Amino acid sequence: MNILSNLLSQPTQNNHPKRQRRGIEIKSPREIEIMRQSAKIVATVLKEISELVQPGMTTADLDAYAEKRIREMRATPSFKGYHGFPGSICSSINNEVVHGIPNKKKVIRAGDVLKVDTGAYYEGFHGDSCITIAVGEVTSEAAKLIRVAEEALYKGIEQVKAGNYLMDIAGAIEDHVKANKLTVVEDFTGHGVGRNLHEEPSVFNFRTHHMPNVKLRPGMTLAIEPILNAGSKYTRILADRWTAVTVDNALSAQFEHTVLVTETGYEILTDRSLV
Repeated sequence: MNILSNLLSQPTQNNHPKRQRRGIEIKSPREIEIMRQSAKIVATVLKEISELVQPGMTTADLDAYAEKRIREMRATPSFKGYHGFPGSICSSINNEVVHGIPNKKKVIRAGDVLKVDTGAYYEGFHGDSCITIAVGEVTSEAAKLIRVAEEALYKGIEQVKAGNYLMDIAGAIEDHVKANKLTVVEDFTGHGVGRNLHEEPSVFNFRTHHMPNVKLRPGMTLAIEPILNAGSKYTRILADRWTAVTVDNALSAQFEHTVLVTETGYEILTDRSLV
């Protein structure tokens, strides 16, 4: 889950008993092992949703399923109650960029580009991940957008290693997106994740001089989450004060993983292929 920059610096306000810390957290081996479990829960839920979603379901159906499965695995939905968010998933369709609120009246249709973002809080630590699902047969434009968004995530992840910098991740993502004549959404960023759903540092998907270019160290855990639009990079927030949409009604896609910086490179903690 990503969130507007003015909320990133605020303490978490959900129901989880955790403290807000300042600075970038370096996780201990024990903490990393717990995060592997919270991330595995998230990966499991997203993999299952990707396999069960079909036209005619509602986003509320997916939300209920996600909450049930997260709780069955002895975790708590990270998103539910976070800054007042009402769902266990963010479900954003087509021109909805991020933070779509699950709704019983929001029917999923063939040809939709569906983003499902969720998190799990397990034994004091969060996992966070997002997938974009092509519902049935989609247009060639939509298929390309989804493909490039996932490729951009992995281009960024490939830059994760001790001694590299956040701008190495951002640059790799930005270059891949531009090469494919798509746009990177700049209103939302990735983030550190751990005891809190959102921690320092902000993980940008484009080069910027407005934030410190943090050097990566073993034990950092980052939520890397490029968001791509087929048209304008600009977004606006709907009246529900959560859902962001593209200003030109163009399609949007997003992928996200929780990634650990290791001594030799990286480990994708929310890897769905391992569940």
